Order: sequence, then C-alpha cells, then structure tokens
Amino acid sequence: MEFSHVPVLYEECLRALDIKADGIYADGTLGGAGHASGVCKELDADGLFIGIDRDIDALNASSKRLEALQVPCRKIFVQSNYADIKAVLSQEGIDEIDGALLDLGVSSFQLDNPDRGFSYMHDAPLDMRMNASDSFTAYDVVNGYSEGDLFRIIKDYGEEHWASRIAQFICSARKEASIETTGQLVDIIKAAIPAAARREGPHPAKRTFQAIRIEVNDELASLERAVNDFIDVLAPGGRLAIITFHSLEDRIVKDIFKARLNPCTCPPEFPMCVCGKRPDVKKITGKPILPSEDELENNPRARSAKLRVIEKK
Repeated sequence: MEFSHVPVLYEECLRALDIKADGIYADGTLGGAGHASGVCKELDADGLFIGIDRDIDALNASSKRLEALQVPCRKIFVQSNYADIKAVLSQEGIDEIDGALLDLGVSSFQLDNPDRGFSYMHDAPLDMRMNASDSFTAYDVVNGYSEGDLFRIIKDYGEEHWASRIAQFICSARKEASIETTGQLVDIIKAAIPAAARREGPHPAKRTFQAIRIEVNDELASLERAVNDFIDVLAPGGRLAIITFHSLEDRIVKDIFKARLNPCTCPPEFPMCVCGKRPDVKKITGKPILPSEDELENNPRARSAKLRVIEKK
C-alpha cells in the first residue's frame, strides 16, 4: 500500500526548529517523511538530515520520497529505535546535532495498514509491532499476560476506567480458545464495557489498543531515555521538538524538560544552591503548542497533539 502521511503541526515544527541551512537535523520518528520533507527543503548542500525509524517499511518508503525531492542536503537513513540516538550518531561519527524532531505514537501508515494489527477498525492478526522483526507481539500480551498484568497496563497505559472488567473478560475468553485477531479483541472489549458507557466518548477499544501497543513496543521507557539523550547530543542553540498524543507521553516530556530546566537537588529550605547543578537548556515553549481549528478540520487525527520545544544552551 502507498505510504501516506499528513504531518501534524507542520509549520509550527519547522518554525520551532529554527533550521540552519548547513546544520545537522534528525527525525527520530521518520514515518511518512511529512515533517522530514520540510526539514530537508530548508537545508543546503552542507546540511545533513538523519532519518530514523523502527519500521523498515516506513524507512524504505520515506527514503525514496525524500530522494525524489532532489534537495541538495545529504541524507542518512537508519533503522533503529529513536531511544538509541547516541549509538546512531556514534556509528556515523557525529558528535552533536543542531536539532531534532520526535512525532510520537503510531503512524498513519501503520494505522491504515490492516495487516499490522494496530487499528481496532480492521480485523487482523494481533501484532502491533513497530519493528516487524521483533518477536514479541500483541498476541503475546493478550494471551500470555496474567489478569493482574493486563489490568495494570490497560489502566496505566490506556487510562481505561473499565480496565478491570476488560482484563477479566480477556482472561475468560482465552480459556475457551486463544484470541487471534483484533476483531475478536474488540468484541471482548465491547462486551466488557456496559452499553451506556459505550455510547459516550471514543471507540470503546481505543484505550485498550493504545495500552497494548505501548506495552508491545516499550514506548514509554524508550521515550524517557530518548528525551534526555536527544538533549545531550544537541549542539549549543540546537532545539528538540516533540509532538505527543496522549497524557502519558506529554507528562514524561514535560517532567524531563522541567528537570533539565531546574536540575538543582538542594533541599528547598536551603537559602542558596550548593549542589552546583546548572540548567543546560532554556524553555522555548511554556504551554504546549496546539493544532489550529483549521488543522483539526482538515486532519482529525491531530486533535490530541501537543508540541513542546526546548533549546540547548
């Protein structure tokens, strides 16, 4: 299928990165190359773009798309987890970069490709791997996790009010036979949530699917490591722009930015700082940048997006 992608907060991201034509910029979640296309168009022959993605299909399709732009900048494409940014740069002999973008969550291509098992709108094998070469899948979570562990991830990662009943219903259903497909899982979730609750809010399976996807791909732990490591590798004046799509991601980004902005570990009753830790970043955004009404009308998937930006001193 064709790899299509409508980049969220496109103009806002490009402005936030404050791109230098001869700089080095990384996109840790290359996806459909929507943001990457804009970055590459700002770079000249001395500029370098580094595209990173766990999904080899995304990487291959997007590298072809960016090569077709015929922009003069150099381009490097790497299949990797963005949390491994330090290893990626070391392998390329690069010490620091001038800016980076992380557009978190699942890509439009992954959602729209029924075979990948990310969407509750299509019946497909329970997969949800961002890197198809990984062995651990959604099938393993749904059929192998204890009821307690299922409850924990659905509650914590999905923020699902009905997590306990959904975990119970999953465990009850799999006693009869393994749960093989997303369609089967959706039916179980619908049965677990009372009809009155299903009539309000988003699709009843949305939060549970989000939770299982996060667990399969270890997304939150990767994000926590990545935010600090991306800040570490920024050159002075370099900026990191991160788009989040749910509160768990946004909380991690916000808390790490806050810790880097105020690293002092002295007790609050001390009259002055004696630990000697000083911030190595400065704030570019206070409150997150949100999509405009026009963007929401044209791209409903942008509705929960938040953009936060920080700059290295």
